[in-house]
Order: sequence, then structure tokens, then C-alpha cells
Amino acid sequence: MTDLLYSDVEEELRSSVRALLGDRAGFEAVLARIESAEPVDLKLWRSLAVDLGVAGLPVPEAAGGAGASWRETAVVMEELGRSVAPVPFLGSSVLAVAALTGTGDPLLDAVAAGSRTATLAVPLSWRTSQPWTVTAGGDRLDGTVTSVVDAAAADVLLVPSAAGLYAVDAAAARRVPVVSFDLTRPLTDVTFAGAPGRLVTADAAGAVDRALLAGAALLASEQLGVADWCLTTTVEYVKTRRQFARPVGSYQAVKHRLADLWVSVTQARAVARYAAGCLATGDPDLPVAAAVAQAFCSPVAVKAAEECVQLHGGIGFTWEHPAHLYLKRARASAATFGSASAHRTALADLVSLPG
Repeated sequence: MTDLLYSDVEEELRSSVRALLGDRAGFEAVLARIESAEPVDLKLWRSLAVDLGVAGLPVPEAAGGAGASWRETAVVMEELGRSVAPVPFLGSSVLAVAALTGTGDPLLDAVAAGSRTATLAVPLSWRTSQPWTVTAGGDRLDGTVTSVVDAAAADVLLVPSAAGLYAVDAAAARRVPVVSFDLTRPLTDVTFAGAPGRLVTADAAGAVDRALLAGAALLASEQLGVADWCLTTTVEYVKTRRQFARPVGSYQAVKHRLADLWVSVTQARAVARYAAGCLATGDPDLPVAAAVAQAFCSPVAVKAAEECVQLHGGIGFTWEHPAHLYLKRARASAATFGSASAHRTALADLVSLPG
């Protein structure tokens, strides 16, 4: 059994990341950023990736990383969920790092060091590798991939095809931003028209499946961060908001709703930590842990965000309150790397449950 408790190192990392995000990614800053022409905060990303060194936490120091593990990466995902900061951590530090791990490609060194930003060019809704939409003729690539996460901020695109996984200079592709439900996580349609690529590995399916499995396992930690922020913020609000000469939180119905939510968030923490631990140790139970994590944490994050909006009353529905950003992140994440229903179906197959 993986130790679910946070280590001292993880707590110190959390403190550093939370302090930086609190200073640079408050609600007003995030809202101003997503309303601008450049929704991704590249200066904040550089501070996280280079100054704090979180770009390649599970990558050995000899390869330019921090020599930590995926557990530390999960802690950063939690904090990014708490702040919904618009930075390309999911695409570069999770998907790209996982896809490049084990390939021996030098691009991993640059991504881990934060000097280059990369992402995996697959639709964000994919749960496993599927028929490729890009073809490779020699070292030239053609085709279109829709709804790619963090492609707008990437220097390099990792593009899977039947011939293998290719590294493509992002400037060589046509990138068209699409209107995404979650404005803090921009999506991009990417088109390749004879774009030059460099073969990273012939096993594109293996690299993509590895990246999507890591993504699903660690997205649960981000969903935990979203849910925890919503619960904590709502509890603080109902303790001070008064109606009919008494705090809203003193009403039994409100207490019950928040108590139920606390139980769900506490369970989600255990589930997310187990998935991160399995990923960090290479546990063969990882596919099961990731499926359980997404099947459970996804609806918990949505429920927490909905309760946050509703229990904040009229102010919770306004653009000027941060609740809507968390609801959108929770809803969008519920369709990322497969829905909760898809993961439940996959889980039934993994543990040999009859239909």
C-alpha cells in the first residue's frame, strides 16, 4: 500500500508554490489574463518552471530535472487546481514529460529544465491512443489535431502518427485558438501541412498511452485542489454571511450539505494520492488507480464547485466572483482524458467485472 501522507518535502514544495501563486495568480490577475489577447501567463510559467524548478520534477537531475517524483508533481497539480492559474503545466510537465520518459530523447532535458515548453498533440478528451489524424511521409507531417491543450504556449509539439512520435517545432504548424469552456486552460486546433518533424520513438502508441495514463492519474490531484478550494472558501463564507440575524452556516441544511461535501473531498484526497503514488512507484495497479481516481474525483470536483456557486447565493453567479472559474475548470476536467463514465467502464474491464 502506497503511503498516502504528504512528506515534509512535499509540504515545503506546496508552501513555495502556493506562495508564488498567491502573489502572482490571484483571482483578479487570472481574470485579467483570460480576458486579454494572451491568456497564458508565460512569466508566471517561467517562475514556476525555472525559478522553482517544477517543470521536470520526476526527471533525474542528470537529465535536467529535479530528481523528485510524480508525487511532487501531484502536489503542484493540487495547488494549480486551487488557483486555476493559466500556465502550461499539464501539457509540458505532465503529458510531454511522460511521453518522453524512456525514449532517451534530448528534448526531455530541455523540457525538464524549463528552457523549452512542449505538449502532446492529441485531443484533450482522449483516454487512450486512437487512430492517428496525422500522417508522416518521411520527415514531413500532414493532418489536423483538434483541441490540443497548451499548444498555444508550446515551443515543441509531440505529434503521434502511424510511423511514430515526432517532435515538431510549433512555429512550423498552424495553430488556431478555439473557444474553450474553461478559459484558464486554452485549447488549440493544430494543422500540419508538410511540417518537418524529427522522430522521437517508433512506439507512438506506447508513448501516448503512457502520457494519457499519467495525465488521468495526476488530473485527479488538480480536481482535488479545485474541490478543496471550493469547500474551504464556501465554509468561510457561510460562517460570516448573515441572514435573518444569524450566520448562514448555522442552518442545519447548510451544515449537512457541507459535511457531505467534506467527506467526499477527504475521500477524493485518498484516491488521488493513491493514483499519484502508483504512478511514482511504477505500481502495476496504476491503470486501476487512475480509472478509480477519475471516476471518483471528477464528479466530486463538479459537485464542490456547484455547491460553492449555490451557497454563495447571488454573488456566486457573478463574473466578479471567482466561483465561476472553478466551476468551469471542474466541468471541463470532467471531460478531460475521458469521462467518469468511460473510466468506470474501463475499470470494470480492468478488474474483470461482468457488464
